[in-house]
Amino acid sequence: MTFVSPLFLWALAAIAIPIIIHLFNFRKYTKVYFTNVKFLKELQQESKSKSRLKQILVLIARCFAIICLVLAFSQPIIQNENSPAKNNGINAISIYIDNSFSMVNVNKQGPLLEMAKSQAKNVLKVYSNADKFQIITNDFEGKHQRFNTKENALNIIDEIKVSSSVRNLSDVVRRQADFLNNSSFANKKIYVFSDAQRSTFNLEKIGPDTSIQTALIPLTANKVNNVFVDTCWFETPIQQKGFIQIMHAKITNNGDNKIDVSSAKLFINKQQIAIASFSLDPFSDAEIKFTFECKEGGLNYGSIKIEDYPVTFDNELFFAFNSKVNVSVSLINGKNQSGTNSFSSLFKNDSLFKFNSFSEQTIDYTSFKTSDVIILNELSELSSGIVSELVKFTNKGGALVIIPSLKINYDSYNLALAALKLPAFISLDSAALKTDKIEIASGFYSGVFEKIEDRMNLPIVNKHYTFVKTSRSDFEPLVTLQNGDVFIGRARLNNALVYLFSGALNDGATNFNKHALFVPSFYQISFSSLQSVPLFYQSGTNVVMSLKNTSRLREEPPHIIKTDSTIDIIPEIRSVNNSVFIYTQGHVNTPGFYEVSHIGTALLPVAFNYSRKESNLNCYSKEELTKTIEEKGWKSVTIFNETSGDISKQIELGVEGKKLWKLFIILALLFIATEIALLRLLK
Repeated sequence: MTFVSPLFLWALAAIAIPIIIHLFNFRKYTKVYFTNVKFLKELQQESKSKSRLKQILVLIARCFAIICLVLAFSQPIIQNENSPAKNNGINAISIYIDNSFSMVNVNKQGPLLEMAKSQAKNVLKVYSNADKFQIITNDFEGKHQRFNTKENALNIIDEIKVSSSVRNLSDVVRRQADFLNNSSFANKKIYVFSDAQRSTFNLEKIGPDTSIQTALIPLTANKVNNVFVDTCWFETPIQQKGFIQIMHAKITNNGDNKIDVSSAKLFINKQQIAIASFSLDPFSDAEIKFTFECKEGGLNYGSIKIEDYPVTFDNELFFAFNSKVNVSVSLINGKNQSGTNSFSSLFKNDSLFKFNSFSEQTIDYTSFKTSDVIILNELSELSSGIVSELVKFTNKGGALVIIPSLKINYDSYNLALAALKLPAFISLDSAALKTDKIEIASGFYSGVFEKIEDRMNLPIVNKHYTFVKTSRSDFEPLVTLQNGDVFIGRARLNNALVYLFSGALNDGATNFNKHALFVPSFYQISFSSLQSVPLFYQSGTNVVMSLKNTSRLREEPPHIIKTDSTIDIIPEIRSVNNSVFIYTQGHVNTPGFYEVSHIGTALLPVAFNYSRKESNLNCYSKEELTKTIEEKGWKSVTIFNETSGDISKQIELGVEGKKLWKLFIILALLFIATEIALLRLLK
């Protein structure tokens, strides 16, 4: 117990006054003579005993009344044992209000965010107008990095609204502590108002500053289920106009209520084109599937919608895709190859491909910059010049295919293969072998075969080169022969995939070029050259997108424009090799449809969604938080167990301790009343 005004304790010397009065207040008696005084002596002795007891009780009552009165003026306080020693001076208070989407949840008092704002105002009531306050939310805005007066802090709290920003507790508390430690104020305290959501409330990682008292005020919501659209993906890597597309979506039930029957709707370009039903067990997810025809070429925008309350921000998932994608293929034929071959038949008449063909003597190296796939078809040798250009090509990404001729210059080939980090050729094997194994596990032929038959008709290879055995773990066999030799293998070099065939693809070497496996193999090679473009991005994060570099992009930067023209952002761009990288720097905060536009031309469709991190409404209980604090032994961290009513009394107790002056005033009055009762009632 401590005293606010300990100098008043000197007034305890006033106890001497009733004691002196008691000692020197002797009554003088007058003698009265009687004939028989025997009974009078007995009465006198009995009266003196009662009078002495009465005077002692009155003395005690007076002394305790004075003691209680003096203690009341000294203002005794019982300090919280976990509170740091309080210094005189201005208080620096940092208040964090979690304004994430999960705070729209409700309890008996209403939405959790409104409850947090109300309780934060109760915190301000405890402190004086001279104290300074920092109000911080998940938005981490500039106004959150300064001290405010009590009046301004109240206005800032009133302006707080739900935000899509998601922050971990450790990041918030660290930001609060750094801000307070940079101030010159001696008394510092942190208050945290949150629903303690498990996905973000990483209490075990906060590493509290022992010089700052941290108070956690968890707000408990009613038990609420939340069903949300988690993610979506296409079954095929490329979407084309006029083709049937299959889209998959994942629906998650984050509650203990079973969803018997519900439905999800698919919208493409603002038109509902498909619907799928689903049922969900508690705390489970389900995969649904939509089948539709892509009717528009170019930029397409879609969404998947469900209905669920009260948490609604995750009921719709936006996505975007481009159905007009061209794969640029450059074919370089050896001098013995004609312009019309299996590759020209495959690529030339397909609108999906932009096909260019060159002879070994007339290579246009500038076409490499815009090519997605380069095929070296039966070149007899690989010069250092072409190898240098191929290495540059791998830096920007794509797919490189090397098909040797039946008569190669071993030295030039092996030097080139070494530069491309591929195994070298040893010799030509003329034994006719059947293809024995297709590596389905590699994922290269994923979706090509419904199932692999034991007696499947596979290509025959009459001539092939044997490889030097390599221990490189990144050289992956895709198709092997009966003797175990690799017929098709691949490896990653820089940002590209390099495919190496061990034999020529002509009638004298194999029937692969006429086999049913030829078309899906080179389709898969072509698809692997394309950079995977996400169907959607998370809003409020630094998204990185890439475009092929052109001189026009270097002259004027592209814009990110919302399709309804309400938002126009000029992003940061960086040119690397033949690509332009676009950085949003977290400036896209509103979900919906956007396009990357350059001088009025839409280059790329983009969709943004809120983070699904807030969709998991599972929160820590107060008992779990208390247990964590006790296990960590954090004396500077306290938790408020009762948050439904006005918490200002609890806060006042934590700040100033339990004030006892009112109790001593009451006791003083009781002792004075006791004295009066003794004087009047005890005769």
